[in-house]
This record gives sequence, structure tokens and C-alpha cells, in this order.
Amino acid sequence: MLMTTTELKPEFYLERDMAAPDLLSFPEGKVVAYCRRCPGKEEPNDDSAAVIRTPFGGIVLAVADGVGGGPFGYKASAIAVQVISDSLAGFEKSGDMRPAILDGIEKANREILDLGVGAATTLSVVEIQGGVARAYQVGDSMALMVGQRGALKWKSTLHSPVGYAVESGLLDEREAMQHDERHLVSNLVGSREMRIEIGPAQLLSPKDTVIVGSDGLFDNLHLDEVIQLGRIGKPIARVERLANHASGRMALSESQDLGKPDDLAVLLYTR
Repeated sequence: MLMTTTELKPEFYLERDMAAPDLLSFPEGKVVAYCRRCPGKEEPNDDSAAVIRTPFGGIVLAVADGVGGGPFGYKASAIAVQVISDSLAGFEKSGDMRPAILDGIEKANREILDLGVGAATTLSVVEIQGGVARAYQVGDSMALMVGQRGALKWKSTLHSPVGYAVESGLLDEREAMQHDERHLVSNLVGSREMRIEIGPAQLLSPKDTVIVGSDGLFDNLHLDEVIQLGRIGKPIARVERLANHASGRMALSESQDLGKPDDLAVLLYTR
């Protein structure tokens, strides 16, 4: 579905099982959003996403993945993206959005803890303003920024034992996708030990791409696959390719690249 708007009303994707992606067209760029429940799953989709515009020409992308198998994972992820949106709505200063985003993450952490049921969620947030992007990371949802010709300009580090092993060179990407502990996450919103990793300010060129996704995407596709599928063509076709390839990988039963059936949330931005 195509939505062209100059309004500042945020778009939320909560407990969604979408048949097709949404294309949101703004003066600042295009965003494609897609959320889908794990194949065969009867419980709500634990992934949530939000696309938030600010009065000062900024766009904020947020993807949260509620802890699967835990209580109210879908509620924890919804709280995370909604509280960030509320925090940005109350932010009256132009320019630096960091205080509002950081305050929103901290407040979401407190609200999820206050549920008192052990709920938790990952969270990946990217702010884009004036051609500059910056990411905020808690857990193993992921953000990456890709140049028009496929150069990886930046990616977040997964907050998990396997993610750190990949960053340190102890595991390669293929080994990580098959590792017995790839499901473990060492940093969550809804934890008293939560920490927020802030990425560097990254200058975006006119045809660069920003992709934010839950582990339903990045546990089923290699990084180079995400880059190649997500950087070329019309934005909505890119997300359809990403979703279709991830779904196909999830359906595999016997392969070296055995997929991980999971909920899926993807946001893609391009100018």
C-alpha cells in the first residue's frame, strides 16, 4: 500500500501479519515497512516497528523484537516503539534528536520492567536528519547503511555471545547462523542491566539505503544477501525480495543454511 503524506502522525506496526509491504513516501525520502508473523505460529507477532517523522524534517525508524517464548513479548516490543514515539513528540528542540531517543529507550525499559512479568525486547533505532543517520542498539535486532554500489558503510553489532564472536573474528557468518547459541541475547530492553549502544553519525548519499530488521531477517540471510537484495530496484520490490528470501530460508528442512522460523520485521529507507 502506498501512502504519501506530509503529516507527522507516526505509523505503527504492532502484532501485524501483513500480506504485502507498505510504502510511505515523505519529502525526506521513502520508507517501506513489512511485518509478518512466523509461519505456522498462532500467538501474536512479537515484532513491532514504527516510522516516526519529526517537525524538523527528521525520520526515525524503530524495530523491536519481543523475546520469543517469554511472557508478553509482543507487548514489550509495542511499548518500546510507542514510548520512543511519545518521547519524540514531546521534543521541542531542532537538531539533535539523541536526548529524546535515549530518554524514550530508558523510559521504555522502566515501563517494561514495571510490568513485573519478565517481558523484554530487543530494539534497533535509526534517526535520519539532514542526510545524516545515527543508530541506537539494544539486543540483536540490526541496522545497516549501504551505498548505492553495495559498499557497507556501517552496521550495528549484535548484542549476543555469537554476535561478539563474529565481530572479534572467532566465528564467521556462516558458522554464526548455525551456532547452537545464536538465539541467546545479552542485552535487552526490560533488563536492569540494559545498556544503549550509540553508533557514529553517518553521512548518507542520495541513493544510499538504510535497513533495520529483526533477527527474522538477519538469522536467515547472510549480510551480503541482505545488501544485494536490498540495494537495487524500487524500494517496495527490495523489501519483497528480502521477505521472500527470508521466508524461503525459514522453510528449509535440510541444508547447510538451515533457516530459523521466526517473526519478521523490516524497515527500509532510501532517498
